[in-house]
Amino acid sequence: MYTTSIMLSSIEAVKKFVTLTNSYEFPINLTTDKYKIDAKSIMGVFSLDLSKPVDIEFESESEKADDFIKQLEQFKVKQ
Repeated sequence: MYTTSIMLSSIEAVKKFVTLTNSYEFPINLTTDKYKIDAKSIMGVFSLDLSKPVDIEFESESEKADDFIKQLEQFKVKQ
């Protein structure tokens, strides 16, 4: 399972993120302290507290997973 933290700090970022997740067939989830939601659901994503980072998690062994990880770089939390 792959897990990392991302930040979705604007409406445009959420729309771009949900569009990205919907282009992959494997299940992708966003988790916070209390919730786990489907990252492909724009309503689900907006139901989270987006003022702080959220964790993304998914399982996939395909080459497409590597491509998805590269695409996630634009949303990763800068440390």
